[in-house]
Amino acid sequence: MTADTATELFEEHRPVLMGVAYRMLGRVADAEDVVQDAWLRWSGGDRTAVREPRGFLVRITTRLAVDRLRQIKARGETYVGPWLPEPYTTDFGDTVTDTAERAVLADSVSLAVLVVLETLSPLERAVFVLREAFGYPYADIAAMLDRGEAAVRQLAARARRHVDERRPRYDVDPARRRDLTERFLDAAAGGDLAGLMELLAPDVRLVGDSGGKARAPLRVLDGADHVGRFFVGVAVKGLPDASVRMIELNGGPALLVLSGGKPDTVVQIDADGDRIRTVYVVRNPDKLAALAALP
Repeated sequence: MTADTATELFEEHRPVLMGVAYRMLGRVADAEDVVQDAWLRWSGGDRTAVREPRGFLVRITTRLAVDRLRQIKARGETYVGPWLPEPYTTDFGDTVTDTAERAVLADSVSLAVLVVLETLSPLERAVFVLREAFGYPYADIAAMLDRGEAAVRQLAARARRHVDERRPRYDVDPARRRDLTERFLDAAAGGDLAGLMELLAPDVRLVGDSGGKARAPLRVLDGADHVGRFFVGVAVKGLPDASVRMIELNGGPALLVLSGGKPDTVVQIDADGDRIRTVYVVRNPDKLAALAALP
């Protein structure tokens, strides 16, 4: 295998490797570092015995991500306020044509699921991601993680049970979710409390992530009245030179609010039928920096 061929193969599989690393870490910069480390091992190692490059690269990336996640957990850093994953662009375009596969990939990268995955052990998270998001057989996962197949099956069952018990399940047609997002934007931007109350479920929750570096609720807001009045207050205060774009993040429509042309806030909703059940607000500037590069 020539150096040019090795580079072409790696670039061909880079989206999958980035997908694995991000689902493992919930942080774009960390995921990019892991993929870069995988490239260094691939480009500088002996590839003569590699018969299945994709599996080999996923194995390297997964192990590096497990190590990185262990390091993060070992540091025991205290985060100010609620934590949300870093928003991640997921416009699959023509790369995934199967509707069912698109749905699985979108669900596995949703904010709701990633928040729950943060509570798994590194090995449980790796098994869950490889099995549920990418459909790898247990035997392959066992080889990637250097574990017995029986142990991997136990990890998978424990992780799936944990996720099912803690994640909200809202099955909404993507077009319907986009429509609700647009209606939410119109009501919130206009400071229309009555319009917001029509869209918000009575037990709606607002989860804001500022990391202590921007203004956002430091506790989860519960209830339509609290959440609605919060957004009316935001509309009254306003942002200088504000504009809003709808983009796809974490498998669904999201609102990117810009101030002076720079990313200021990401807002995304989870809905059940005609009502919004959860509103996610990301304002930590460190988590929005990558979105400045969007065309």
